[in-house]
Amino acid sequence: MSSEPPPPVPAQPPTHQPSGALLDAPRDRERSPSPLRGDVVPSPLPTRRTRTFSATVRASQGPVYKGVCKCFCRSKGHGFITPADGGPDIFLHISDVEGEYVPVEGDEVTYKMCSIPPKNEKLQAVEVVITHLAPGTKHETWSGHVVSS
Repeated sequence: MSSEPPPPVPAQPPTHQPSGALLDAPRDRERSPSPLRGDVVPSPLPTRRTRTFSATVRASQGPVYKGVCKCFCRSKGHGFITPADGGPDIFLHISDVEGEYVPVEGDEVTYKMCSIPPKNEKLQAVEVVITHLAPGTKHETWSGHVVSS
């Protein structure tokens, strides 16, 4: 047998790191997609309650437009109107719907427009009135009664 000493074992890094070192270490994983990143509807939404008085006055003095309800989700509290003149869809908030019926797809509406802060680049429908209920659909009142048209 030989009397040589065994080869040295390479030093391994410690398995326990101080808690401060974990915060400085870069992450090796991809971040999961989040609905809060990218383009989102401004928050808080400019509802009837939070809209400034001057914006309300400007909107009420503006012209009345016609369009058709493209979609509306009562549980989410918003939808979109397709303008009769063929422009881009207009955002509609539940607080801006006048009358007793919840809008559904195909309802003809009249509305005025107000810009959406903070950049005031997009438009929102205000003072929305359903002028003609879509035929052959069931309409719900705000109190929950269902009416066939």
